[in-house]
Amino acid sequence: MLNYSSIRHQLHQLAEPSGEEKRSQAFILETLQALCPSEVHTFDNSRNLLAVYDSGQDGPTLLFRGDFDAVRVPETIDVPYASQTPGVSHKCGHDGHATILLGLAEQLHQHPLLKGKVLLFFQAGEETGEGAGQLLETGILEQYRPDKVYALHNIPGEALGTVICKEQSFTCSVVSCDIALHGHTSHASEPLKAVSPYPAARAIADQLLAMNQYDMLRDDFRLLTLVEFRVGEQAYGVTAGHGVLRFTLRAKDDALLQATKQALIQLVDDVVSQTDGLTSEIVWKEYFAASKNQPEAVAQIQKAAEMCGLPYVNKEVPFSWGEDFGLLTQHYNGALFGLGSGTEQPSLHHQLFDFPDYLVNVGVKVFFSIIEQNK
Repeated sequence: MLNYSSIRHQLHQLAEPSGEEKRSQAFILETLQALCPSEVHTFDNSRNLLAVYDSGQDGPTLLFRGDFDAVRVPETIDVPYASQTPGVSHKCGHDGHATILLGLAEQLHQHPLLKGKVLLFFQAGEETGEGAGQLLETGILEQYRPDKVYALHNIPGEALGTVICKEQSFTCSVVSCDIALHGHTSHASEPLKAVSPYPAARAIADQLLAMNQYDMLRDDFRLLTLVEFRVGEQAYGVTAGHGVLRFTLRAKDDALLQATKQALIQLVDDVVSQTDGLTSEIVWKEYFAASKNQPEAVAQIQKAAEMCGLPYVNKEVPFSWGEDFGLLTQHYNGALFGLGSGTEQPSLHHQLFDFPDYLVNVGVKVFFSIIEQNK
């Protein structure tokens, strides 16, 4: 039998950032070999893995996701299994998520399916919003056409083992952008001969921040967060000629996020056009689609919680963070749910966060209970 704690600790030590998960992928592949999947797919465009358990009989196809990339936060906790990668550690719990999926593989090996298929998607590149899209780009899911897709994420601040879910948006749609403003410099003694980006940068920032709707209970909730405002550089003899604004946009659903993007583009164009010689460029980064939870999938998650004797919380509003699994729920029916990782657990990405080993067995049981419902 798998030793869940040992596996989680080994993944924790191997912590690798998005796009660089070479050793973590190799460890997962080696562990899977003893669990006899029907097939394991690797891909040229990512470190993603897709393990298939096929009964050989007609029936539903279910996909379960577990991510395994780490974040660029230094390890500061004093544990024997501390990250061996400087400046990188598992402060989001993906080491635990991937271990849960390996535990599910063991269950499928010990209790073979009688019908249908189960796909285990070990996702790389979740933190940058790339992994789900890379899987879709391969076209492999068109071959299997999953009937339902499921994933979980641990939730600090919620009682250990509590299952948290809701219909419709479970997490927000999120996208980031760099707004570059290009004028031209002059000698600092002749600032009127420059085209400064500062007035436009200030106007853009003020007007974008004025678009915020902070009440999560409202359907038009959206948050535009300024993460950097920079004009010029440390050159005391030169008038600033260039600047950059970096924003993160989030909304309850994808339609509102896309509308907000278009409003931002139009606003930047309008403001920049008022200054002769000033140009702009917008680069969009790290898109996370809202996790669109289908009612039938949510009902199965709630039933699984009951079968496992776990408390269930119907969340009133979405979480404001983004999750790359949302892109899969935009294409296939399914749901993302939360699993409480403890009321005293530090927040996700906090330097003191550490996924609780106890939660691995809980996650395995919930996932397997969903499979049991589809027999």
